[in-house]
Parts: sequence; structure tokens; C-alpha cells
Amino acid sequence: MRGQQTPPQQPTRVRTPRENENEVLGVIEQMLGASRVRVRCMDGKLRMGRIPGKLKRKIWVREDDVVIVTPWEVQSDEKCDVIWRYTKGQVDWLNKKGYLDFMR
Repeated sequence: MRGQQTPPQQPTRVRTPRENENEVLGVIEQMLGASRVRVRCMDGKLRMGRIPGKLKRKIWVREDDVVIVTPWEVQSDEKCDVIWRYTKGQVDWLNKKGYLDFMR
């Protein structure tokens, strides 16, 4: 339509994993039920992740979603907590910046 301008693009704000808090990028490989998922992590490990109770209703995850996980202090190679899920626009930004090179 005439006279209408498109709004300026807002910069995408993306939360990156904090290494000092032991956070790792991962991809959901399989939904296991009971708030449990199988996650392929950036460090090459396959972990069983859980969605903690305070985030259960806020974070809805599906297979192939990119997430941030924190490995447990005990059994850190096997289990983790899912703490963040990225949207499609954020995944595109991460891919462009080279954060998701582990998926290739």
C-alpha cells in the first residue's frame, strides 16, 4: 500500500552459553516423555536432559530444537538440565556467527 513504511529491523538479541557457568549448546535428538529429552551436545556427548519444574510450562521443546544445557555435577557425561530454547531467528543468527559448527 502507498504511504506505509516497513518498520526498521530490530537487532536479534541472542543469549549465548556462559562458559563460566558450565553451559553447553545442544540439539534435541529425541523426546523421551516425562519432561526428558535426549540431547546431542556441542562437546560431542549424548546426554539425557530434563526440563526442570520451574521451566516446564515456559519451555516447549521439539526434536531438532537448539537449546542450552547445563551438565550435572554428578554424572556430567550422561545427564543435564535444559535451561534455554532458541527461536528460529536466533538459530539463524547462531549459525551465521559460527556457534553451530558442531552440527555439521
